[in-house]
Amino acid sequence: MNPSPLSLDSIPARPAAAESEHSLALAQRLAHQLSLKPEDWHRLKSNRRSRALEQAAAALVYLLKDEPEEGLARLQQAVGWLDRTISAPPCPTHGHSRPSPDT
Repeated sequence: MNPSPLSLDSIPARPAAAESEHSLALAQRLAHQLSLKPEDWHRLKSNRRSRALEQAAAALVYLLKDEPEEGLARLQQAVGWLDRTISAPPCPTHGHSRPSPDT
């Protein structure tokens, strides 16, 4: 299914300050809701859909904060998850030897 084209006429050039703040608050809530929680990290770290959603929501927050470079980086991460050009990093607690209690 092809997405319908986005009509630029329906997007305001510059939203009013109150509308912009409301949009940012909504985007931040969405980004928080879609972010991986520590208790879900192992289960979802390689879930491409979850990771792409997480990054796309973060990108929206940065774009609304007028930080296009960071927004673009997050969008590129989202695309990377979807096109399989990136994968999850190893768990920071695995593969590292822990110091023995005697040292």
